[in-house]
Amino acid sequence: MPLLTSEHVDERLLESVRLLNSKIGNTPLYPITKLFAKPNVTIYAKQEWKQLSGSVKARAGYNIFKAAIEKGQLTREKTLLDATSGNTGIAYASVGSNLHVPVTLCLPENASKERKEILQSLGARIIFTSRFEGTDGAQAAAKELALAHPGKYFYADQYKNDNNWKAHYHGTALEIVQDLPAITHFVAGLGTSGTFVGTGRRLRELNPAIHLTSLQPDNPLHGMEGWKHMETAVVPTIYDTSVADENLEVATEEAYEMIKAAWKYEQLLLSPSAAANLAGAIKVAEKLEAGNIVTVFPDNADKYSEVINKLISR
Repeated sequence: MPLLTSEHVDERLLESVRLLNSKIGNTPLYPITKLFAKPNVTIYAKQEWKQLSGSVKARAGYNIFKAAIEKGQLTREKTLLDATSGNTGIAYASVGSNLHVPVTLCLPENASKERKEILQSLGARIIFTSRFEGTDGAQAAAKELALAHPGKYFYADQYKNDNNWKAHYHGTALEIVQDLPAITHFVAGLGTSGTFVGTGRRLRELNPAIHLTSLQPDNPLHGMEGWKHMETAVVPTIYDTSVADENLEVATEEAYEMIKAAWKYEQLLLSPSAAANLAGAIKVAEKLEAGNIVTVFPDNADKYSEVINKLISR
C-alpha cells in the first residue's frame, strides 16, 4: 500500500491524537509480596489495565494510530482495519472513538462476551472469523479485505507493524527503569511479541546484564487469549528470537491456578494471560538467590467473566 505524502496529513487530527498521549502508559509497578516471598528476590508487575482502554494494548494501538496519522496514511475519511483477539481492538476502538476515526476489526467468534460488548459500545465494526483458526484466521480475513478495498482501509497489521514494539521500546522499558533502577530480570508472554521485543531490546541497551525471559503456551490449544504457540502459529514478523536469553512454557492449567492464587493472596483479579505471566515470573524467581523481576499484567479480569466465575467464588 503506497504511503501518502505529508501534504495529506490532517493537522487537526494529528493534534487530537497527540493530546491523547497523557492517557497512555505510566502504569504502576505492583510488588508481589504475599503470593511469593523469598529473601532477596522480589517480583513486580506493571498494572497495564490502568490506562486508556484497560490493557497493555493501549500502547501499541495508540502508537500505530499516531504514526499512521503523522504519515498521512490515516484520516477521518479512512477506516483503520486490523485483526485482533480483543484487547488491541478495544485499544483501536477507544482511540478511534476519541478521534472520530472509523475502526473495523476481524475478531475470532469465541472472543469473550465482554470484549464483544465493549467493541460494539465503542462503535467498532466487527467481522467475526472462525473460532478454530484463532488470530491467524482473523489476520487472513483482514488482509483479504485490505487487498480488496485499498482506498477504504488503512491496514494496521499489528503483527508486522514496527510501531507495535516501538511503543514499548520508547515507553514501557523506560518506565520500568525509572521506577525500578535495580531491575535484574524481565519476563513476558508472546502474542504479537511487541511487549517482549520492544521492552527487552531497550532494557538490554540500558543494561546488558538484565536477563530476558519470554513465555509461550505449552501447546497450540491453550486458554491464554492473545498468546501464540510459536511453533504452530503464524509467527509475527516483528518477533525477534534473538531478544530472549531464555524461553519458558506455561500451561493453561498453571495460569488458571495462578488466577485463584492471585485473588486469594494478593486480592488481584487477573486475566489468564496476566496470571500466566505471573506464573512464568515465579518460575524464574524460584531459581534465583537474589534479583528484582518485572513482568506485565496485560489486563485484569474484567473481560473474562466466563473463566473467572468458574474459578473464583467472591
